[in-house]
Amino acid sequence: MFSSEFNTPKSELDLRIVKLQDHLKQHNIDAALILQRVDLYYFSGTFQLGSLYIPVDGDPILMVNRNTARAKAESFVETIVHLEGPKRIPEIIKGKGYRIPDTLGLELDVLPTNMYLNYQKLFSGTDIRDISLAIRLQRAVKSQYELGIMRRAAGLSDQVAEWVPNIVREGITELELAGLVEAEARRLGHQGVIRMRLWGSEMFYGHLLSGPTGAVPSYLSSPTGGTGASPAIAQGPSYKTIQRHEPVMVDYIFAYNGYLCDHTRIYSLGDLPDDLLEAHASMIEVQRIIKKVARPGVTSGEIYNQALAKTQELGYEDHFMGAGGERVRFVGHGIGLEVDEFPFLAAGQKLELQPGMTIALEPKLIFPGKGVVGIENTHVVADDGLEQLSQFPDEIMVI
Repeated sequence: MFSSEFNTPKSELDLRIVKLQDHLKQHNIDAALILQRVDLYYFSGTFQLGSLYIPVDGDPILMVNRNTARAKAESFVETIVHLEGPKRIPEIIKGKGYRIPDTLGLELDVLPTNMYLNYQKLFSGTDIRDISLAIRLQRAVKSQYELGIMRRAAGLSDQVAEWVPNIVREGITELELAGLVEAEARRLGHQGVIRMRLWGSEMFYGHLLSGPTGAVPSYLSSPTGGTGASPAIAQGPSYKTIQRHEPVMVDYIFAYNGYLCDHTRIYSLGDLPDDLLEAHASMIEVQRIIKKVARPGVTSGEIYNQALAKTQELGYEDHFMGAGGERVRFVGHGIGLEVDEFPFLAAGQKLELQPGMTIALEPKLIFPGKGVVGIENTHVVADDGLEQLSQFPDEIMVI
């Protein structure tokens, strides 16, 4: 009933668990209880509702609320048991030969307060520690298995970008065009769900914005927002119609087998004004500077500083990554199973790049009343710099 085609290999899961256990040993933590859904998938290979207990030594226990049969088909964790409710977790731990931990790691960056309080009661004599930073740092560095999936996502993203000129036309609404683009992405295997870690953040495929709506800011921590279909959404495509000689930004994320590739291209029906063409070319130059600077050992904040300095030199500082007071102070972000992974190429960030990190670079310029120009490509940090995963041309595509 359940295909194993996309199952995470046992060897991959074993390496991930051992790496987390090494962190637990180094920090004198007896065990970790993985609850956040994406982290659970990362360590167990299944997205079924449950909890993964990882002792500092020994094999993990996957406790599944729903659906246990499917979890057993999807995960290579050897011990998988049905969990009627969280109250039984300590009993299951002891039943599998482990003692109740003196110290327990939880993902406190995302764990709801009521759940945290509940686990405090369940493990009343246990010191609860935050292991979210360790998990996020581990997930930031991708394995060859993960990179293979992300390369596939990038190739599919290129196919979507190549398809857009076939369907964009004058008078179609942003929402209609978005639907056509998303249908093609689905046909190619897009999973349909984009995951974000930051509390209260959400996204559907990405942003398709045209002309002035491309410069409309919103609540999302992003250089672009868009009008959206209504105040209930407040981001993304709207009922505005596509017009000639205006930038049409397709900033979409291709999601394949859990992993994401972030990709932005600009299209136009007929030529754009010279000032927007020059601005777009300047962002390609900023991307070139970033790729020249970014390599293992360089801090993510230094990369942002270099990008900002180049933008200032080119005369676009007031429009870089937003306009005026709406500017965001980053030029890229880590990406993988979630959009908002480490590292963040942002002001003040000290995290050093490491080989295997995957980063979406998105130098963009926002011009109120005109729209947005710029690009976004997903890269992997290699020993000698950045490897760009997507190959579709960066230049504006005139239709």
